[in-house]
Amino acid sequence: MSLIAPDNAMAVMAALFAIAGLAFILEKTRVGGQLTGAVIAILGAILAANLKLIPHSSPAYDFVFTYFVPVLIPLFLFKADLRKIFFEATRTTGAFLLATVGTVAGVTVAALMLDLSSLGAAAPLADEQREAAVAGLFASTYIGGSVNYAALGEITGLKADASFFSAATAADNLFSALYLGLLALLPGWRWLASRFVDHSDDEGIAEQSPEPITAMSLTLSLAAAMLIVVVGDALVQAFASPAWRYVIITALALVFATATPGLAARLAGSFELGVGLSFVFFAAIAAGANVPAMLSVAPMLIVLVLILLSIHLVLTLSLGRLCGLSLPELITASNAAVLGATTAPALAATKGWHNLVTPGVLVGVLGYALGTFIGTMIFRFGASVFG
Repeated sequence: MSLIAPDNAMAVMAALFAIAGLAFILEKTRVGGQLTGAVIAILGAILAANLKLIPHSSPAYDFVFTYFVPVLIPLFLFKADLRKIFFEATRTTGAFLLATVGTVAGVTVAALMLDLSSLGAAAPLADEQREAAVAGLFASTYIGGSVNYAALGEITGLKADASFFSAATAADNLFSALYLGLLALLPGWRWLASRFVDHSDDEGIAEQSPEPITAMSLTLSLAAAMLIVVVGDALVQAFASPAWRYVIITALALVFATATPGLAARLAGSFELGVGLSFVFFAAIAAGANVPAMLSVAPMLIVLVLILLSIHLVLTLSLGRLCGLSLPELITASNAAVLGATTAPALAATKGWHNLVTPGVLVGVLGYALGTFIGTMIFRFGASVFG
């Protein structure tokens, strides 16, 4: 039991906002400036959850995932004129494909090095099928995020082993949060940053609104973002296509920003509001990382994920450098692959890469489409490789 009960939703939300607010404050210090606010929020939530100050799961987190996540996308995209970002999106798509190659290579090496047949023992699978299923599960989540992870849990049958799937979920949450923190730190490593080309002068959509940030502009920003989500969800329901939800929300926000840039520019503070809510979102993700549960049930998962993400990162950066891609583009693409379409634009926003917010969403959505497909292919045909 945690100090704050899971069903005390108001107290849990207060804790998330307090962690986010503290991250902004500490970001102004010398050490905090090196870590960045996003990393502080992530580490703070992991620490608070594992010290049992806040719960690992709560209806409050479900509220954040259900309502904050879709609203964040329009808030980040109101200044995104497609006429200014087409070329950038093309490069980021290339970076994302490299990140996908890195994930597939990483899970392949991990499966060849480790005996994964003991994982998910209660699932209705033969040993070689179980090994391929675990590989497909983690390939899917590190190509498109948790949407694909849940899908592969059902497809492979691994969800039937509750203890393994709980540990795998904890490992995914923990290392995804830590990896997000690592990505946030990489731009500050001068030795690494100096070895990549800089495309920041090629195109940019930094917010240049002359409008002051007021209570009215913030209220209208939230209202417009929510309206876009409502219209998007209505279209999703009408066409019975829930998998396309974020694509439709993104498209509506982009149409608004591109067709009416003057009107969108009047929503002053929408971007800053999105950054603040994204810190709360980061904290909610990180709070789900139950370190003791992961260590006690399936410690091999730690080695599996470390190998996978290490190879993913090294290959993504190495191949990206050879292809002339910038470090922010590769970080955004890697973020989209490992964590999905929501954290990629959020991190880009917090780092000030305004020209990568929309590409981050777009390649994250591409990951939703590719992750389940590639994970399923690895599961179906992986037995002959990993068996």
